[in-house]
Amino acid sequence: MRHLPKRENDPNLLVGLDTSDDAGVYKLTDDLAMIQTVDFFTPIVDDPYMFGQIAAANSLSDVYAMGGQPTTVMNIVGFPINTLGHDVLAEILKGAADKVKESGAVLVGGHSIDDSEPKFGLSVTGLVHPSKVYKNVGARPGDVLVLTKPIGVGIQTTAIKKDKLSAEQLQLVSETMAALNKTAAECLEGLSPNAVTDVTGFGLLGHATEMAKGTGNVTIVIDYDRVPLLPGTSELAQEGIVPGGSKANHRWIKDDVQYGNDLTLWQQWILCDAVTSGGLLVSLPESEALEYVKRLHTNGINDASIVGRVLAFSEKPIKAN
Repeated sequence: MRHLPKRENDPNLLVGLDTSDDAGVYKLTDDLAMIQTVDFFTPIVDDPYMFGQIAAANSLSDVYAMGGQPTTVMNIVGFPINTLGHDVLAEILKGAADKVKESGAVLVGGHSIDDSEPKFGLSVTGLVHPSKVYKNVGARPGDVLVLTKPIGVGIQTTAIKKDKLSAEQLQLVSETMAALNKTAAECLEGLSPNAVTDVTGFGLLGHATEMAKGTGNVTIVIDYDRVPLLPGTSELAQEGIVPGGSKANHRWIKDDVQYGNDLTLWQQWILCDAVTSGGLLVSLPESEALEYVKRLHTNGINDASIVGRVLAFSEKPIKAN
């Protein structure tokens, strides 16, 4: 990645590669900017319809994290058609199409290849006013952090492969991943968030690290006891059912994080757990954060919680207690 240009010399490029943000943003007019993002991955649940829903929600999430509205999408398909058959692919596409319809966007096409391993996702284009773009940097001392979905997704989807998840847990983690961040984004209307990102493969602490380091001169403090977890996550982590990606996240950010003495290794892994289609992580003034959480709860997003705070820089970009 270091060989890519840090920023194209174009004044209309509002968000590019500089801060590892969730999507690119390009200004079209003084009143309109275009958001572009793409994401795809291999199946993480056995149900093809649900996989399509999850993959679509995950791809659409980047537009919501930038403050925009998804407008058009294109399918990206890699699929062993002679092995798994047309019916499975049809269910994946149907699941995604239903989720795209829920978002208000329009499916306009896509591309497919014959692949030995199934892969699916979307390229998404959205629209936003240039002055209303959310970025993953800009958190200010005095802000607090709100997380809109529980974490533990990576641990629980790993447990599926080991037949360690109950039917109820499987249903909940699937529904959590398939839930759009549309309502969470709409609840920010009229508020003034200073930084917004969605929590995905880099984990809660990984994305918080990007926010802190990209902002500069701040330390983000995460309170473990306030972080919402999917039921059973702690027990699974204590058993060592933790994906390699979560452990890799833990290693990758180790020099940027100061863990409290009371946090065990398995708790650290949970905070670094690689998430698929996670919630929004929002930095905003405390008075607005309380209003935001109230709105989220009123709209059925009951796990939304204040999980941390932003301080002036001290020792490390991230502290986890």
